[in-house]
Amino acid sequence: MDQLTATFVEGMGAAAATSGVLTKLEGRIFGLLYMRMQPLSLDEISLELQQSKSNVSVQIRDLLEWQLVRQIRLPGSRRDHYEAATDFWRVMQEVMERRFRWNMRQVLATTQEALQALDGERTQLVDRLTAMRDFFAALDTGVSAMSRGEVFVPDSVRKTLVRVPIESPAAPARSTRGPKPRR
Repeated sequence: MDQLTATFVEGMGAAAATSGVLTKLEGRIFGLLYMRMQPLSLDEISLELQQSKSNVSVQIRDLLEWQLVRQIRLPGSRRDHYEAATDFWRVMQEVMERRFRWNMRQVLATTQEALQALDGERTQLVDRLTAMRDFFAALDTGVSAMSRGEVFVPDSVRKTLVRVPIESPAAPARSTRGPKPRR
């Protein structure tokens, strides 16, 4: 592997490792395939990355699921070959839909459950939970639009932001006059 490819492969591995979506090896495989103009077989990927074929095979399945890699059949070859996806819009749609949308819906369900438990009481907590629910509902709507290829306007999310004071009733009130003079 040449130095440019090695640098890119390692950088993609590091980025993947911190993404919370992919493993380091998955990032390295994607990076290698992206730098190659021709599809590679599992044997070729394993050799280039110095990994076992079984380990690469497991990681490839995950990359296929995320639509970051496509399986290609080459005429005259019995082996499966793989190439990196280049439609990043589609990849991001998949990531948003499968990863972040699930998390947003979890937050929405949790806030709704908490609001129902408060049973209509009007408290600061209701205001805070409502603000959170509205914010994540707007984000969910935006991700839905993006998944359909529509424009996502961040202003719709920004409008849901509500500032709710974070003050504890037991906390002493702060003076707005500034520090007391020294004597």
